Formats: sequence, structure tokens, C-alpha cells
Amino acid sequence: MDATFTAEQDEIRRTLRELLLKRCGPEEVRAAVRTAAGHDPGLWETLAQQLGLPGLALPEAYGGVGCTTTELALAAEEMGRALAPSPLLATAALGAPLVLALGSADQRAALLPRIASGGLTAALAVPGAALTTALGLTGGNRGDWAGGGRAGGVQARRADGGWRLYGQADQVLDGHSADLLLVAAHTGGFARPRTLLFLVREGATRVRQTSLDETRTQGRVQFRDVEAELLGDDGPGADVGGVLARVGDSAATVLAAEAVGAADRVLERTVEYVKQREQFGRAIGSFQAVKHRLADLYVQVQGARSAAYYAAWATVEGRERVGGLALAQALEAQRTCAAEAVQLHGGIGFTWEHEAHLYFKRAAGDELLFGPVHRLRAYAAQEARLFGGGEVAV
Repeated sequence: MDATFTAEQDEIRRTLRELLLKRCGPEEVRAAVRTAAGHDPGLWETLAQQLGLPGLALPEAYGGVGCTTTELALAAEEMGRALAPSPLLATAALGAPLVLALGSADQRAALLPRIASGGLTAALAVPGAALTTALGLTGGNRGDWAGGGRAGGVQARRADGGWRLYGQADQVLDGHSADLLLVAAHTGGFARPRTLLFLVREGATRVRQTSLDETRTQGRVQFRDVEAELLGDDGPGADVGGVLARVGDSAATVLAAEAVGAADRVLERTVEYVKQREQFGRAIGSFQAVKHRLADLYVQVQGARSAAYYAAWATVEGRERVGGLALAQALEAQRTCAAEAVQLHGGIGFTWEHEAHLYFKRAAGDELLFGPVHRLRAYAAQEARLFGGGEVAV
């Protein structure tokens, strides 16, 4: 593995960091999350049209930049530093790769250029709280997580030569605002159960959910006899579960990089604060106990960064899937750094006005959505057969 970044990769990071420093400070973040969309449309337009972030990892044939997961992860790391609310994760890390992998030629030609330009946002709707299971990160992806029959979830039925959807999906990232929904639905009833992906453009009832982390918007989506279009085909060769697992590994890598960015930034802010805050006539950062705590955090962040970069490299090179492990390490580093930031900022760290609580809520919210850490690690260990091939209790 060559850990040296190219000039193009360094330029992506530098340009994006400069832009976010100007347009995405704590006050801008708070203002953006209170809008109907949950993000700043103007900033998203700039990120899409000037920097090409939604199409960063899409082929040039579909209007993308033609880069890889590594570049998308580097962009996500900078977005995480600023806690920038945007449709990037749901659209570029989840929606676009699924359309690229499973969509028909006509679907790819119609959707991917619009996604690459930022004119179309997408969201993956998975029933219940089964997103990480569907993506193959915390459980075996056998399709039963989509529900069916009396199990609830979302069901798809053929009607008049098309498909209709029934059911509900909660905790859908950007589900209330995305232009296009990719819905995982159960088909075939009890006799031949399968889980397929469908495209829904309109007709679904959407409600924005109140969430702990306002910078990561979620929505509840209900389907009552909603017209849907099958993504790709439903032939025996359609490996929806396998594609979801591959996309899940790359998405976990992007998420890990984003969490590393957030952890790194909140650590920087904490170091700046302890150099200024005085107690007993000296800066609190000069006390050995504080130095040790900060040194431990630094080591943890650098370890998580190395894991995220390795996962990105492994994804591009087609090596073993380690996105889940990288995500576990990054989420742990993000949680620890955010908690220590609140502690070391003292009383001011507990106030609503301070940015420390934004990072703490992001850390807690990410673990609720994509963790917990012990389940990510346990399933990775089970897949690697570290315990004699037996299942690991999670």
C-alpha cells in the first residue's frame, strides 16, 4: 500500500477545506439544519457544480469525475471536520453506487448524470433499523431484514404490469427531502421470498424525524399503494444482497473517514482551548494529566485515520473488505474525542451555544445509526472465522 497522496487528492482536500472554513462554521451549520431541507441548498450547489462531489466516484461516461472511493473518502473527511449537513453520504456513497451496479442501461443513463451534477439527490430506504444489516456490516444479508407478510417492513406486489409498494421505512437518511428513493422491498410472498430494490419518485408520504444529531437528517417514509420501478431486473442473476454488501463496505469506508474528520477537528479545538484556559495561574494544557489524555486521543485518531485510509485502498484494489472494522475504530475515536472535548472544556462545553455538543451529538447519532461498535467488530470477527467458524454473540 502506497500511503502517499497524489497532487489531485491533496488539491481536493485543500479546496474543500478552504470552502468549508468560509461557508460552514458552527453558526452556518445551525442555520442550515433548521431549514426544510436540513442543509444549505446553495452550499450543496457549489459542492456539486464547482467541486463535483456527488460524481467524484462515478465514471466519466455518466458525467462523473472518474475517481475512486479514496477521493470520496477524503472529501467526506473534510465534510466531517465541519459537520457539514449535505446529501453527499446518502446520494454519493449509497444511492449512486447501487444504481451503477444494479440499474439497467436506460436507468443508469437517465439517473447517474443528474446525480453527478447535483441535480438529483437519492436516499436508500431500508425498513426498520436494519440499515447496517442490509449493508452487510452487522449481520448476514439474507434479505429477511426487509420484512414481509406479517413481519411488516415494505412489500412489493405486481399490478397492471408494474409494481406497487406497501409499508413503511424509518430512519431513512435524507428520506424527507431526497428526489429519488431506492427502496428495499420484500417480494414473492411466503413461497419465494426475495428482496429487491425499487425506484420511487413520488407518491410516498414523507415526514422528517426529530433526531439526536440534527446535522444528519432522517425521515419516515410510508408507502400506500405507491407506484415503483424495479431497479435492474428480477432474474435469478440479480445479486441484490451481494451488491448491497459491496456498497456497504465502501460506504462504511466513507463514513469512517467522515468520523475521523470530526474526531480530528474536535481534538484540534480542544487543544486550542486548553492552551488558553488558565487555572491556578497556568494554562490547563500544561498539566501532565491533561497532556496524557490529549496524547491518548491523538494516537486514537491517527489509528482510526490509518484504518480508514487502508480500507479505502483495499476497496479500490479489490482486497478484503475491512470497511466495517475501519468504521468501528473511527466511531470509537469520534465518541471518545467528543466526550473528552466536553469534559476538558469544562462548564462551557455543556452549553448549547458551544460547538462541542454538535460533535458529541454527531458521535452518539452515528453509533445509533451505524453501530454499535461491538456489533461491527463481532460480525467482522465472525466473517473472518476468528473463533472457529462459530457465531459471535452480538
